[in-house]
Amino acid sequence: MKKYSYVGVAFIVLIFGIYAIPKIVNKFNTPKLATISKVPDYKFTNQDGKIISNSFYKNKVYVVEFFFTTCPTICPKMNKNMVTIQNKFYGNSDFGIASFSINPKHDTPKILKEYAKEHGATLKNWNFLTGSQDKIYELANTGFTLYAGEDSQAAGGFEHSGSFAIVDKNGNIRSRYDKYGNPVAFYDGLDPKEIHKIMEDVTILLNE
Repeated sequence: MKKYSYVGVAFIVLIFGIYAIPKIVNKFNTPKLATISKVPDYKFTNQDGKIISNSFYKNKVYVVEFFFTTCPTICPKMNKNMVTIQNKFYGNSDFGIASFSINPKHDTPKILKEYAKEHGATLKNWNFLTGSQDKIYELANTGFTLYAGEDSQAAGGFEHSGSFAIVDKNGNIRSRYDKYGNPVAFYDGLDPKEIHKIMEDVTILLNE
């Protein structure tokens, strides 16, 4: 009887190990994401003329950028990479994108709609947003700490960050930690490796 008991215990331990090991490995492989800050309240108009506020993204994970449609330098590449992210999560109603124009005087809803179509932005939850320039700059520079401003010496007349931010379901900016344990806060919207990290981290947040 003892012989069979030992065999039974060994069998149980083996089965437990088979199921437990992947969970342990996953625990160590999944990066822990830092909480940077809460996104302040905002309200702007999208490419369809609809008013969009934080409440649109409640219980959604979304990626944020600041751009302008006549940007001759980094914006086309940023939005090409954003389309890659869009395609990864296409059909997931819990995912979205917010693209804030830093040249709202030019970027009307009509122009933004044309821009979205030209660049393959077809995700239902991707809003191209325009409104008060002061409010957009306040959101960029203070709310996200992603620089945006007018600069007559810059290409296109504006200067802005090429970084993307990830916002979780509760409206918090989230990011990875660097190798020294410091939160990186943002992701380089021009670097394919960073785009891959964004997709990994959005997946983590969608499962929170």
